[in-house]
Amino acid sequence: MDKLDHNRQDVAEAMRLQRRRFEELKRQSRLFDARARIIGIDTEALDAQIKDRRIREATQKACDAAIASEMKQNDKILCILDERQKRDTQILNKALNEFRQKYQHLETRREFDLIDPQALKKDTPARLADNDPRCTISGLQKFMGEDLNSENRWKFQQEQTREWLLQQHKDWQNALADKKYADDLHNQHRLELDKKTVNLQRIDGETRRAICVATCDFNKALAAETKEKRLLEKQQEQEANVAEIANLLKGDLLSENPQQAVSSFGPGRVVVDRWKGMNQDQLKEIRDIQMQQVLEKLRLEEEECQRTAEWDRKRIQEARAEVLYERHQQRQNREIRRALDNTNVQLSQEQKARQTHLAEEVYTNFPSGQYYTQFNTTSR
Repeated sequence: MDKLDHNRQDVAEAMRLQRRRFEELKRQSRLFDARARIIGIDTEALDAQIKDRRIREATQKACDAAIASEMKQNDKILCILDERQKRDTQILNKALNEFRQKYQHLETRREFDLIDPQALKKDTPARLADNDPRCTISGLQKFMGEDLNSENRWKFQQEQTREWLLQQHKDWQNALADKKYADDLHNQHRLELDKKTVNLQRIDGETRRAICVATCDFNKALAAETKEKRLLEKQQEQEANVAEIANLLKGDLLSENPQQAVSSFGPGRVVVDRWKGMNQDQLKEIRDIQMQQVLEKLRLEEEECQRTAEWDRKRIQEARAEVLYERHQQRQNREIRRALDNTNVQLSQEQKARQTHLAEEVYTNFPSGQYYTQFNTTSR
């Protein structure tokens, strides 16, 4: 009996060990698979999630359907209650109105005498006649036009106004008739004017045609006359040109007489188209003035050269000072760079000594290849 129990325990333990190994292999296949580990695809978990989501959706759909059905039932009940309330309100209002019409008349109120609409009719009139002694001046019971005979007077005024309106209407009809008669006369006069206008236009057309014929004849005669006149003018122009050429050959223009260029507008002026040039004295005067201008220009150029030289000297001095300042800055920068290089050399030496110390004294025990093979052997 004990041996059988031990065998069963061994078998069960072996089965548990086999199941654990199988699960470990499955876990290792999932963890050591780079694609599944990086992308993170777990089909079983996804299927389980899809199944759970469908179950939740079905449950939610059933719950929504139950809620919708309950809401429809509640809406029906609310509609029935609303109709019942409206019907009860109508019955109550009808009964209230019947009670008021039957038992609450206006005449039965205690204050009816204050709101009686026939109170003024039942009361004594303010005055019985136009000479009523109650109608005093200070009582303000009678004004102009408020006598007791005002109704008859108002009817008389209305009749008088009607007569006036009838008279105005009659006058208006007469004015319309006069206007119509005047319009007829105007239309008749306009027709007569139209006939006269047509006759005048016909006469004007005939006159225009006659004028056109006369104008054509006149233009022909004028053209012939113009042609003869042009021939005559051309002949006269040729004769004038021949005479002008003879005068120019014999005149002062081609003979270069200086007196013929003197202008009549003043002593210093000449006629441009006759002037042949200046004499020697005038040319000498102009040359003297030009020489003075040249000397003045040379003097101004010398002064400008002196100012330019002064400015150049100042710029050279400023450039020399700037060069000296830049050299001073360069010397300072070289000294700073030299000090920085010395500091960097010292730091480099210290860093090399520290690296040597770490490599020779601190990091002396390097791990072998067996050290790295012990990782990723299990999934735990």
